[in-house]
Amino acid sequence: MPRDLKIPAERHPEKARRPDNPQPKKPAWIRVKAPVGEGYKATASIMREHRLVTVCEEAGCPNVGECWSQGHATMMIMGEVCTRACTFCNIATGKPPEALDVFEPGRVADAVQKLGLKHVVITSVDRDDVEDGGAEHFAQTIRAIRKRAPDTTIEILTPDFIRCAPEALEVVVAARPDVFNHNLETVPGLYPEVRPGARYFHSLRLLQRVKELDPSMFTKSGIMVGLGEDRQAVMQVMEDMRAADIDFLTIGQYLQPTPKHHAVDRFVTPEEFAGYEKAAYGKGFLMVSATPLTRSSYHAGDDFARLRAARLQRLGQA
Repeated sequence: MPRDLKIPAERHPEKARRPDNPQPKKPAWIRVKAPVGEGYKATASIMREHRLVTVCEEAGCPNVGECWSQGHATMMIMGEVCTRACTFCNIATGKPPEALDVFEPGRVADAVQKLGLKHVVITSVDRDDVEDGGAEHFAQTIRAIRKRAPDTTIEILTPDFIRCAPEALEVVVAARPDVFNHNLETVPGLYPEVRPGARYFHSLRLLQRVKELDPSMFTKSGIMVGLGEDRQAVMQVMEDMRAADIDFLTIGQYLQPTPKHHAVDRFVTPEEFAGYEKAAYGKGFLMVSATPLTRSSYHAGDDFARLRAARLQRLGQA
């Protein structure tokens, strides 16, 4: 009998026996409006028509109402079941029930064209069951969008390809996305608890290698705060990212999806986020988004335009 991914215990079987963590009441600066409106419905309709999965829904993003109302959505390829079991994430975990869908890149490209997107973000679950981690699938999706919507800029948010040969990353970079994003998610000291299937320095090296393969490609990474880190650890992550020549940093508040997920340690104030943004610009990032509701793909299109302008300004061409 197939799993019902709407039931939390079936969505996260590895978390079912964990004790519940209290979910503290969100402060006023975190609350968002429920998704409504014609724009939201139109975006939802296109996603359903093309049988596409979005990280907006699967991860329970707080910004889904705002983004979908404007026709923006982050598409999640390679299925809806992830082979990792990060303690912060609401995407279903386990053994994916199906092979990669060879028709998915075309469906994604069709949706991008119908939505009239100027900028699209493509992410995925981790597929450790696939030899190349889905690298060729990413490349095919990028190529399909380029063919169907040549004026759309493409941002990808990839897995870490930790169990793959080095050539996997080369395949993705060779497809020439405009932005290569891979999130570090948290500070290294919290990896064993928060991101047990990943390795901090592997993820950092992945981003560094993107720049070595194509110095003109924008790189981006993000972390959540409120997981139990301290300011000094966040500052060190910024230093590590700049040493890897990462262009764009995002920092957002961790929000606990269910009582079985990693507990919220605290709600970081908007003033602290403003301090992180100022410090990050001081360390040389081209672009920084640091607010409680910042997510990797939030305002990605506008941010890409600002990112490109910042590089030109730095090069003295603006």
